[in-house]
Amino acid sequence: MFGALIIGDELLVGKREDKHLSFLIRALANRGLRLWWAHYIGDDPVRLTEALKRSFASSDVVFSFGGIGATPDDHTRQCAAAALGVPLKLHPDAEREIRARFAGQAPGQEITPQRLAMGEFPQGAKIIPNPVNRIAGFSVADHHFVPGFPQMAWPMVEWVLDTYYRDRFDSQKWAEDSMFVYEAGESQLIQAMKTIEGEFKGVKVFSLPSMGAKGERIHVELGVRGEPSQVAPAMERLKKEVSGAGFPYK
Repeated sequence: MFGALIIGDELLVGKREDKHLSFLIRALANRGLRLWWAHYIGDDPVRLTEALKRSFASSDVVFSFGGIGATPDDHTRQCAAAALGVPLKLHPDAEREIRARFAGQAPGQEITPQRLAMGEFPQGAKIIPNPVNRIAGFSVADHHFVPGFPQMAWPMVEWVLDTYYRDRFDSQKWAEDSMFVYEAGESQLIQAMKTIEGEFKGVKVFSLPSMGAKGERIHVELGVRGEPSQVAPAMERLKKEVSGAGFPYK
């Protein structure tokens, strides 16, 4: 399964709006894969370390966005190492990229210990090339850590997918179909939903109620998603159930 950790106080206090989640869903779907879970977490080393311990203990592939810089509020590199019980070490490939990035710079832009610290990753990690500024991300134990900046993070994630997970492409393909049901509340559609999930094990039934500005019921979007070969027959069966219950749909 694929999961996401999206890190940063700025998201939780409303200073920035997350765009990584929708990107990752699209990037996976374009490759016949899907996102199974996502967690938002602030710049709290204790909570982040615990979250990473749990995800490292799973078999999931995890993309982590943010917190790999060298400022005092960047804790992701250190927390990943702590969660794995290994030290941080300056990665030679990351160091090479950093030195190349700042070679020949004007005074004040030379290589500093703070800049080299951005190449300190958990022991055993591999680098993720950064096509924008050459400050690498890193991969360890099927976890892939990239910056919070979308301009850098997104091509790095796509590189990881195309480099390490091409053999999984199209293994999690899914399809979806739905209809609008009128004059019914969700509770009146539960039996139809249970019937479909009982007969078609490869799909899930979903319902999304819609209300007007004053809370009045407008319709329920009712549909199925899952195994592509089962979506069409499951949807036809669902329509028969809804029609048999006396509710109009479109």
